[in-house]
Amino acid sequence: MGEQVLQKCELSVEGIKEDVRALRVVSPAYAGKDGELTSVLQYVFQAIVLSENGMRELSRDIMRIASDEMRHLQLVGGAIVRLGAPPVFTACPPYPVSYYSASCVNYVRGAREMVDADICSERNAISSYLRMLDRLDEPALSALIKGICEEEEEHLALLEHWAGKL
Repeated sequence: MGEQVLQKCELSVEGIKEDVRALRVVSPAYAGKDGELTSVLQYVFQAIVLSENGMRELSRDIMRIASDEMRHLQLVGGAIVRLGAPPVFTACPPYPVSYYSASCVNYVRGAREMVDADICSERNAISSYLRMLDRLDEPALSALIKGICEEEEEHLALLEHWAGKL
C-alpha cells in the first residue's frame, strides 16, 4: 500500500513573490507547534522505535511519510524565503521569538497509539492547510499549499490503512 499511496507530484516554490500577509498565513506550517518540523521529528522518532520493536513494515511506511514531510519542510521554508523572511525555526519568521521546541513531538510508544496520534496530526495538518488556502490569493503559493495538502491526505489514507491492521 505504501508504494502506491505515496506518489509524488511536482511541487515548487517558483513564482512565489514577497508578501508579508501571506507569510503570516503560511509560517505556522513551517516550525509551528503542528508544523512540518514537528511532523518530521515525530515520524523519525516513531520509525526508529517501531523498527527496534520488530515492526519493520510499519517503520518503513512511517519513514516514507517522514521523507515527504521533510520535503514539505523544505518547500514551506523556500516559500518563506520567497515571501520575504529567513526560514528560522520559529512559528513566526522572521522574528526570533517562539523558537521551535521538540516538546511538540508526540512521544507515545505503542504502535497503535503512534498511528492514532499520526492520524490526528494529519487531520490537523489538512484542516490547517485548507484554512490557509481560504486566506491566500497568490496562485503559485496556493498551488504549493494545495499540493502539500493532497500529499497529507495520502498520508492519512496510509495511516488509516495501518490503523485497520493494528
